[in-house]
This record gives sequence, structure tokens and C-alpha cells, in this order.
Amino acid sequence: MGDRWHIEVDRSVCIGSGFCAGTAPGGFRLDSARQSHPAESRTEASEALLEAAEGCPVEAILISLDGTGEAVFPPEE
Repeated sequence: MGDRWHIEVDRSVCIGSGFCAGTAPGGFRLDSARQSHPAESRTEASEALLEAAEGCPVEAILISLDGTGEAVFPPEE
């Protein structure tokens, strides 16, 4: 993809399903309260990270272009 992304998890929304950590194990981890955290807040774009965000049952994962803040997921309407 070539872009760098900024990854955030809204922990007030996260339900700890673990889908993100299972889909992109290098990109997310669950803490002891089963809340998701990005492994790195700024990282290279990847299909696995996007798939994890798209598959989150509560859309708690926010991805934007690093530097510009342009939304990658969820897309702006």
C-alpha cells in the first residue's frame, strides 16, 4: 500500500471480541481487561490491519493517514 497509518482503538466502544488480535496479531493486543490496543499507533498500511478494522463488531478501530488525518476506516461519509 505504501502509506503510513495512525491506528486508534476507542476503548469506550471496544467489547474485547479479540477479532482484531486474531486477524492482525502483530497489529493488536488485548490487555488483561480484554481491551484492544494497537501494537504501534503509527505503522505501515496493511491489508490485515484494514481487515481487522472492517471486521470489528462495534467499529472501535479508527484508521487515518499518518500526517494528514484523512480517514481510512471508517470512511468519511
